[in-house]
Amino acid sequence: MSLRIAIVVTHLLGVGHLTRAASLARALAARGHVAQIISGGQPATLLRIDGVELIQLPPLHVVGTAFSNLREEGGAPLRPETARRRIAIASKALEQLQPHVLVTELFPFGRRALGAEFQAILDAAQGLARPPLVLASVRDILARPAKQAKIDAAHALLRARYDGVLVHSDPAVVPLEASWPIADDLKPSLHYTGYVDDNRPAAPPPATAPTRAGIVVSGGGSAAALPLLHAALAAATSDPERRVWRLLVGHKVAEAAMTSLRHAAPANAIIERARPDFRDLLRRCAASVSQCGYNTALDILATGAPAVVVPFAEGGETEQAQRAALFAARGLVQNIALEEVTATTLLAAVSAAQASGGTSDHGVAVNGADCSAQLIERLAADRPAIASPGVTPLITAIAAALGPVKAALDHAGDAGRSVAFWHRDDDAVAPTPQLERLLELTRAHHAPLAIAAIPARATSELADRLAGEPHVAVLVHGLNHENLAPANAKKGEFSHGDPEELARRAGEGLARIHALFGAQTRPVFTPPWNRASPALTPRLAGAGFTGLSTFRRRPARFAAPGLAQVNAHIDPIAWRGDRSLVGPADLAEALCQAIAGFTAPAADPEPIGLLTHHLVHDARIDAFVAILLGLIAAHPAARMTAIDDALSQGAAAQ
Repeated sequence: MSLRIAIVVTHLLGVGHLTRAASLARALAARGHVAQIISGGQPATLLRIDGVELIQLPPLHVVGTAFSNLREEGGAPLRPETARRRIAIASKALEQLQPHVLVTELFPFGRRALGAEFQAILDAAQGLARPPLVLASVRDILARPAKQAKIDAAHALLRARYDGVLVHSDPAVVPLEASWPIADDLKPSLHYTGYVDDNRPAAPPPATAPTRAGIVVSGGGSAAALPLLHAALAAATSDPERRVWRLLVGHKVAEAAMTSLRHAAPANAIIERARPDFRDLLRRCAASVSQCGYNTALDILATGAPAVVVPFAEGGETEQAQRAALFAARGLVQNIALEEVTATTLLAAVSAAQASGGTSDHGVAVNGADCSAQLIERLAADRPAIASPGVTPLITAIAAALGPVKAALDHAGDAGRSVAFWHRDDDAVAPTPQLERLLELTRAHHAPLAIAAIPARATSELADRLAGEPHVAVLVHGLNHENLAPANAKKGEFSHGDPEELARRAGEGLARIHALFGAQTRPVFTPPWNRASPALTPRLAGAGFTGLSTFRRRPARFAAPGLAQVNAHIDPIAWRGDRSLVGPADLAEALCQAIAGFTAPAADPEPIGLLTHHLVHDARIDAFVAILLGLIAAHPAARMTAIDDALSQGAAAQ
């Protein structure tokens, strides 16, 4: 079966990501598939795209290592209209290609500054008549974010929207976990391909080959290697053997910098632009001096060149330093940090590299392009078996099931009504990956969130984490969240007992939540298991509460004098089943009924409450929450409201 594959990539500094994507696309094309690259970085002069369609978006780049400061072709900051145009071009390309497989290079592990663009592309792919298999594509070593929240957000995207990850590495050299703490449940979705070599691996020169001569210094495609190139000129000037030093300068380096290098060059140095016969030069050189980017490392392995690497490490970058250390530990290169480079140290490293004899027997898997193509074929053919617990087909099912909900909102809009929703999440006690996924979802859709925290168990770490989330309010979820109901009764902590004692304990819970969360606290009582004694309710106002929240439509706006009631109505968790997602059609029916009740003549305008429990969410539940929040955010007749607004509406009505 001939497949159609789209690879989306934006390279911002060097050309490594684009080169790897092109290698993968060429391997797919060579196997009879239609391969398309959607490229968002600057055009690369020496890119090989034989048999591959290239869709060029309005190009972006960065200055230095400021990857969040995206620049357009003329150097101006990325404008909203350019961002929209990039998305439109990519979406149209997907619509025309109708790919069987979509591959995103680096995202969601990186390119967070382009997160909205990649999400829009994923949305466009999901909206196709036949949504494609979705794979992430990453190199051997990733830049680990400083904040765990960013790692958790990437994992949430992988669970909700991806079918697998192509890891272009040899795990015997470096597994992904060496640089990225991949979650245990995602490890089965990793597929190691070996390193993706831009050229087919070549055998080392035969014994009768001419003697190697000269030093080749290369700096990749960008200006990031200029410090290394200047250091190489100093070494060439001091070289006692007066060897020829050939410096290859990337095509993205400005002509003024080239001129400066030429003026500083001694007679035994040649300054020229990067050449397509680079590997031939390496096969004949006495030693190679370079950084240690992904493709450069493979050039060294393929040609057997005695090599010195000076890894790029500006702006806190650690990728090349880790790779250089790993390769040096295997005896493949001489590794020297840029801050240690002088004419003397560089010449000594070159001598050590020559003495080592090069990398002719490296033992590293470098057949990653062909292996990736075969993996893609297998995954596409066996898609139902490899999709992350049904998530990808489930997204389609949820979107289809919520069609009647959209129709109900359309009807409300036609009648001039705006339907209010709110979101309550129960049982928070500490920061967790599940909580991070929930916060990411609500932030992405600008959706206020009311978190019902357990007072006796909530930690200061949770308070510190939520302090930076202005869209979050904190409610009082009982006291200890323990079942104190009689043996023959349904579970409840505040459903039975002396009402005065229940009110005292509820007040204690409010005091604890206020002490931890301060201004984020809302004096709203949310009894565990949504059950409160009728005798407690009129005493809650005296304990300091202004609101009560349970489950199902409230009987009245006020549960007692001074106590507004705002309930939740939709719970997506199958508590009596597998504790995963309730059937999407059942949830859609419940939502339609709630919308009808909200919009009925003289109806109680209680916002429709979504109730979640982040600690027990799986990818199916996360997918439902994401799609529902997206529908509400996008529909002109729907809005998410904060609990403050819901309570104030009740107070005004009184």
